[in-house]
Amino acid sequence: MRVYLPATVSMLRTLSASGELAAISGTAFALTPALRESYATGGDEELEYAAMNDAARASLRLLRTEADTDPETLMRRAVVSADVDGAQLRPDLDHSVVRLAGPVPLKAVAAIHFDTAEAEDAVRAAAAVVDAADLGDPDAEFTLGDAEDHELAWYAVQELPFLLELL
Repeated sequence: MRVYLPATVSMLRTLSASGELAAISGTAFALTPALRESYATGGDEELEYAAMNDAARASLRLLRTEADTDPETLMRRAVVSADVDGAQLRPDLDHSVVRLAGPVPLKAVAAIHFDTAEAEDAVRAAAAVVDAADLGDPDAEFTLGDAEDHELAWYAVQELPFLLELL
């Protein structure tokens, strides 16, 4: 199953150094039957993109947590796409949520999706209001939309060390 793991720069550094990525609480996102049912139309590619966007939104929460302890946190969303076995469906949490059996090895990673520098201000603002947006605050949702207007750049797995070196 293709899964999308929300991440941060520090998590990408751990992936590069250790060769594996442990999802926070084992949580990732995927094209699940519940996600498919929640959309009236859309092919697999569009629904995979929706799952990746759910992971990008979760990355905002991780960034907010890191920024609370380290104000120098680089505010860029990161999503790691990987092909894994044994992911458990978690429709009790949301349509696209899955629980992973364990850490994801680097060899299972398909790509890295990462914000460009131009997104940093919008991501910083969105990380501060992501929970309010989820609770229906229209101003927070607008701020979140500004960050989500920035498409994540795609990087091949072998580009990860170079990407991290350039930060």
